[in-house]
Amino acid sequence: MHNENENQNKKHRQLETFRAEDKNESLTTNQGLKVSEDEHSLKAGERGPTLMEDFHFREKMTHFDHERIPERVVHARGYAAHGEFELYESMSAYTKADFLQTPGKKTPLFTRFSTVAGSKGSAETVRDVRGFAVKFYTDEGNYDLVGNNMPVFFIQDAIKFPDLVHAVKPEPHNEMPQAASAHDTFWDFVANNQESAHMVMWHMSDRAIPRSFRMMEGFGVHTYRFVNAEGKSHFVKFHWKPKLGVNSLVWDEAQKISGKDPDFHRRDLWEAIENGDFAEWQLGVQLIEESQEFDFDFDILDPTKIWPEEDVPVKIIGKMTLNRNVDNVFAETEQVAFHPGHVVPGIDFSNDPLLQGRLFSYTDTQLIRLGGPNFHELPINRPVCPFHNNQRDGYGRQTINTGQVAYHKNSLADNTPSVSTEEEGGYVHYQEKVDGRKVAARSDSFKDHFSQAKLFWNSMSIVEKKHIIDAFSFEVGKVKNKDIRQQVVDMFGHVDNGLASAIAHAVGVHAPNASEESTVTKSSPALSQEHKAKLPDTRKVGVLIGNQFDDKEVETIVEECLNAGMNVDLISEKYGTVTGINGLEAEVDETFLTMHAVLYDAIVAAGGEAENPQKFKMDTIDFLNEAYKHFKPIGILSKGKEFADDSDVKETAGVILANNDSFAQEFVNAVAQHRHWDR
Repeated sequence: MHNENENQNKKHRQLETFRAEDKNESLTTNQGLKVSEDEHSLKAGERGPTLMEDFHFREKMTHFDHERIPERVVHARGYAAHGEFELYESMSAYTKADFLQTPGKKTPLFTRFSTVAGSKGSAETVRDVRGFAVKFYTDEGNYDLVGNNMPVFFIQDAIKFPDLVHAVKPEPHNEMPQAASAHDTFWDFVANNQESAHMVMWHMSDRAIPRSFRMMEGFGVHTYRFVNAEGKSHFVKFHWKPKLGVNSLVWDEAQKISGKDPDFHRRDLWEAIENGDFAEWQLGVQLIEESQEFDFDFDILDPTKIWPEEDVPVKIIGKMTLNRNVDNVFAETEQVAFHPGHVVPGIDFSNDPLLQGRLFSYTDTQLIRLGGPNFHELPINRPVCPFHNNQRDGYGRQTINTGQVAYHKNSLADNTPSVSTEEEGGYVHYQEKVDGRKVAARSDSFKDHFSQAKLFWNSMSIVEKKHIIDAFSFEVGKVKNKDIRQQVVDMFGHVDNGLASAIAHAVGVHAPNASEESTVTKSSPALSQEHKAKLPDTRKVGVLIGNQFDDKEVETIVEECLNAGMNVDLISEKYGTVTGINGLEAEVDETFLTMHAVLYDAIVAAGGEAENPQKFKMDTIDFLNEAYKHFKPIGILSKGKEFADDSDVKETAGVILANNDSFAQEFVNAVAQHRHWDR
């Protein structure tokens, strides 16, 4: 137990070495000199010029002028937390990676979520891919699993990544739109790079507007290798399965949240961890033996393809828990440097051409963003195991290397630091046999761009298909060039004629030729969010309440929600307390001015009286209408019925009336369903 706790706290202790607590300390310069004045610069007379002699002013201003570092080109808008990974069962049959050997072993980690297209200050609920990057601080060195919340990508070869990003970023002639793909250059890229078809289907689906970081899946995207102690290799794909299920916003709601709270996703993660509602995902792997590499109707190295879970089951091997918020967003979240090339013995690469390019790009970008080659010495990036080599100097060097030797081989230091054999833990690349001519080309097995896009479409529920059509209609409808709109419709006619015809109707172009539609009939239930488990845990419920509320009903539903693990806010016209008909006093958490229905998963109309009854009624009705329009659960208590009767709310799916003893449990069950599409 002692050793387990040591391992669990190792990374935390390491960061403590660099943590500075300034409370109750004297103000000093960066050199440790105590400062007597921090309000006024040194001047030649009270109304005279500031003197260059004022070293404190110059140090303070110079530091301020250099506080910003280049933001990430992509994934700039991110948020992160600390946690741990616990292994369920030994994976020794597949990999010799130490952190995957002993059941119950816990490995500290750091996970960053992000949008892709937007700048650092953009909103978080935009339609976009979400980054899902995990840094494991293992005893053998850092291992980074750098992925997304979608299992495929837009392109097959890394050489096209600059083109993709240039296309989706704000257009250079006017720097618009921010954090959005609904513009001409992105859709021009899509129509002329049709390998993107499968990824665009995901991008237009509800997966692109998750309810929470805690309610989205994560994927390694690429095909990697597991290599065991005997040198046997398996191809592997990684999956993160969220405990709370996979849930999304609706598009109208997502747009409104961007205005009401552009920090919606980071606030959700921060508050959940602060409340002790730790975020959890199970880690799963799909495994294919080397001998099966060519047994499928797709190329397993193609990053625009999934391995359908019905064909290659996901094996659950462990659990990630995020249980500690960062202490400083810049020092940790901004300065963390992920890299798919940060691996440990037992994990290796495939010949996926997108992955191969990332292995170069990530080092290159950290050099410019973090100022030089010593980004590994920043506290958040330091491994928990010691590191020794002959690298020296450079910007930001923190290690003070002693001795005269900084080269290999040597005799002055007995040829140390020395290399390790594979048996001693030295990393040895998998000895894959490679034979071929040098060509700038791709395999013919990568050329089917539409079969899996059709598989995805076939797997969606009726509601999900409608959302995809609406998303295409919005995005392509924002394209000003009619020829590009036609090209997009023609392209997705190769996926499904019904889909493409619906888009064509919405954006004012011709329907495609039906004969070009993909003939794939297969579906994969694992791709639909509607088939994912749903829980009420940590859901946010807003109770609209005034004075003279029904004490018993409010107590009952609040208690039932809290017992189910939900969070409840009492919302009224002003802060303070409200008093029920039997004298129960309740503290108001939020007001109608500070919150909005789109920021809650469910609404309860408790009713009551207010100082401004007309405004209280209008605000209550506005909350109810918004929640009803977005298919959210609504509870209507006896005192709230008069407000509901004047709203758009009808007695239908997900609308629970307090007309029986089980109404509170019925409401909890309704919240667990997330949305009620039957309306």
